[in-house]
Formats: sequence, C-alpha cells, structure tokens
Amino acid sequence: MRTLLTILAFLASAAAHALPDSVRNGDPDWRQWGSGEMSWLGFSLYRATFWVRGDAAASSPENAPSALQLDYRRDIASDRLVATSIDEMRRLGASEAQLQRWRPELQKVLPDVREGDSIVGLHHPGRSASFYHRGRQTGEVPDAEFARLFFAIWLDPRTRNPELRSALLRRPER
Repeated sequence: MRTLLTILAFLASAAAHALPDSVRNGDPDWRQWGSGEMSWLGFSLYRATFWVRGDAAASSPENAPSALQLDYRRDIASDRLVATSIDEMRRLGASEAQLQRWRPELQKVLPDVREGDSIVGLHHPGRSASFYHRGRQTGEVPDAEFARLFFAIWLDPRTRNPELRSALLRRPER
C-alpha cells in the first residue's frame, strides 16, 4: 500500500510539472529544460519550470520560443504579482512610459493565484508574450520589448535570483 501511494504521489507530481496541452497547442516539440524553487525569507513561493521549443534551444534557450511555468506554493494577489513584475522590469531597464503602458496589460494576464495554481507565460521572441492560468489563456501582450523584459526577470544575468536562473538554464541530460 505504501508503494502504491508513493507511485501515485510521484505521478501527481510529474503531471503538475507537465506543460499543459492548451499551451502546447498540439506541438510535440516542447521539452522541459530546467526547473527550480523560488523562495523568499525561507518561504517557498513557486516552482519555476522552463520549457523550450525546437532546435534553436540547444544553442541559446533563453532566445528560443519558450515557456515559463510557475506552480504556486501559496496564495498571491494579482496586484502583488503585477507590482513585483513592474518593479523588476524597471530594474532591468524599462522606461516609466513603457511601464505605464504595460501595467494594464499585466493586470489582464496575471490573475490572483491560489496555492496549487499555475501560470504559464509563452515567449514568442521578437513578437509577443501570451499567458495561461489553469490551462486557459488569459491574454497576449503583442510587444516584443515587453516579452523580452518580462522573461528577463528570471533569465537575464542581472536577475535577483541567480540560483534559480542557473537551475532554469541548466541543459538537460540526454
């Protein structure tokens, strides 16, 4: 019985880290690249998993079509997610004019999250970013600079959490 429960727990954990079918859009070329925990003051906030699509990922995964999946470990209000994103994008070089334009977009695509929820952001380099919550699309921001700076929060060398960045960009074993 204990073995059965262990197997079920493992399968549930693996399923939680699978890129949702609605995000894959029938494309089998997505693969998990890396993942790690985001904590603050010793509290786990979310597990981040970085997904890449296609062959371009082998040389430069942060510039390939990619997805960042955040599996939340606690409840966080939309306002907090938006404010933190704006602060980090400002720190990474966004202008105040850009941030004013992007705030309402972020408010549309980043909902309140509950423990166990996932948000997935899809980065379409040079084009846009689209967002999913609980497997359903919450919106798209058709601005290449927004997409670049939003994903830079986790993937830029200047990120606040270099350990998480390293875990996300760690090349998977083949």
